[in-house]
Amino acid sequence: MLTGPVRPAGAIARPTSNASSEAAILVAVRVRPFNNKEKTHLARPTSSQFGPTARNFMNYDDTQDQQHQPGSQTIRKVVHTIDDHILVFDPPDEDDNSRRATVGASNKRHKDIRFVFDRVYNEDSTQRDVYEGTTRGLLDSVMNGYNATVFAYGATGCGKTYTISGCLEDPGVIFLTMQELFERLTAAEDEKIVEITLSYLEVYNETIRDLLGADTANAPPLALREDADHGVTVSGLSEHVPNTVDEVMELMMRGNANRTMSPTEANAVSSRSHAVMQVNVRQKPKDGGLQTDVTSATLSIIDLAGSERATVARNNGARMREGANINRSLLALANCINALCDQKTKRHIPYRDSKLTRLLKFSLGGNCRTVMITCVSPTSTYYEETHNTLKYANRAKNIKTTVAKNTKSTQMHLAQYQGKIRDQSEEIKRLQREIGLLKNRSSNSSSAATSNRGATSAQAAQAMAELRKQTQAVQVVQDMRNKMANAYAPIREAKWEHASACSIGQWYDYHIDALKGWREQFEMLFQEHQHLGSQESMDVDGENDQRLNSQSVNLRQQVDDLLRELTRERKTISRHAEHSEQLIERNIYMAERAAQLPPSVQLTAEQRYHVDQEHRVLDLWAERNGLRRQ
Repeated sequence: MLTGPVRPAGAIARPTSNASSEAAILVAVRVRPFNNKEKTHLARPTSSQFGPTARNFMNYDDTQDQQHQPGSQTIRKVVHTIDDHILVFDPPDEDDNSRRATVGASNKRHKDIRFVFDRVYNEDSTQRDVYEGTTRGLLDSVMNGYNATVFAYGATGCGKTYTISGCLEDPGVIFLTMQELFERLTAAEDEKIVEITLSYLEVYNETIRDLLGADTANAPPLALREDADHGVTVSGLSEHVPNTVDEVMELMMRGNANRTMSPTEANAVSSRSHAVMQVNVRQKPKDGGLQTDVTSATLSIIDLAGSERATVARNNGARMREGANINRSLLALANCINALCDQKTKRHIPYRDSKLTRLLKFSLGGNCRTVMITCVSPTSTYYEETHNTLKYANRAKNIKTTVAKNTKSTQMHLAQYQGKIRDQSEEIKRLQREIGLLKNRSSNSSSAATSNRGATSAQAAQAMAELRKQTQAVQVVQDMRNKMANAYAPIREAKWEHASACSIGQWYDYHIDALKGWREQFEMLFQEHQHLGSQESMDVDGENDQRLNSQSVNLRQQVDDLLRELTRERKTISRHAEHSEQLIERNIYMAERAAQLPPSVQLTAEQRYHVDQEHRVLDLWAERNGLRRQ
């Protein structure tokens, strides 16, 4: 049984403009290897129905069979990877009797389900392989101003924290992502001003805690806030400004030390909370003009706590309460995934059922590009957990998010250029004072000091002239923009009037033609009636024919009056349309004249480009508004 179509790895929509577009969640599955305890109870492999095309089918050691004692419980491998996109859950074996003797397997038939995902990583995959196929593509989105989220999902003990955080010898997604992100930011320092902030929190028993706060243990829980401009935010969450990837890892180690973790039967280092790390990147060009575009993006890396069954984890007391809260939040997440996949019924999305789903609201259904890394165990001990995890991951492929570039335009004032001129003047005065001091100290080199002062004065004068010329050009461009805007302002209403007049004129034409056609049919029927009446005329019907003729004449007169009225109104509408069109042409001509700068003004190529773009944008803006009214 095959579920879901094959979608190429990294198939995330990447729009090239500020317009929003749909993007599907990229879903990847990572199968962890067997641990030492599981290898000692691993059943001897039997041949399968896959044939020679199966990749990495079994990783067994023949000497393991000698360690099995009679009557000892054995486990088997229930997840098999076929290639980079397909895996099989619970395939049948030739020796079906071994199915009933395994741990965590019921007496039912094999499910034999094939799942198709964007990426599938087998037990031999490395941290670098997972990063390259899932998270690296999000860095392009973050650098271009798009929000991005990557989160690990799965049962407890399946390798989520290892995939996200890793260890010193084999770092995970966080370190690899931050390393390449800082490399890209360093490469862009010559052209952009980059600001980066970092925060780290956990959701423990439906309360939010700051993992990087001053006193995390005794600090009160934080509250969630949500608005249309900033989305979901955490009030009182501390933000830090790292300068290198080493500082990021120090913050991560500090936060992980404050994170709630406790040993369970299923996992000796089980995470008892959901951890959310957010990196905010803000960029703006260094050589911005009057109008500067500032892009901002948020990269969220989330390590979810694993779902667990009390019978497997064998928890009690505080651990049982923690497991119940973890399962409750993951159930709310599963309900949100089910509702988002059901696009036909437009179901309500229950984001407010849990703090976790509120934090993931914009990652699952908002302005964000999202990657879901699903971690599963290949052993039959986690049979039901693995089956449910794969089902939810398969549903998550159908979720669509709407992504848009986070760009904000800031208008610079001419006073800032005047400030630059003042700074340059102060620099000139400082240099002149230094020259005077050098002249007093060294009387023997007075001639050299005089020549240096003259050269410095000439350079300063040239710099002042360049600044004045640039300020004048900026002022001329700004005046040109204002004139163009004033010329284009009436075009919106004029195009609306023109579009409305054309639409109404079409309505009049349709009804005039229909009325003329009806009148012609009426005349034909009336003439046929008169011809038949003249052949079969009788004294009794003479008065009826006369009355019918009088009514027909009156009806024709009413139709003629209505046609004249409609024709007169049609001519009036046509005059309105012509007047609107003339007004549009006149204002466009005025805008084009405003765009013609005096020959004495010397503009740079960038300024000329902005002038042309302003003209095109205003033209398209006026046309778009007019067509929308139509």
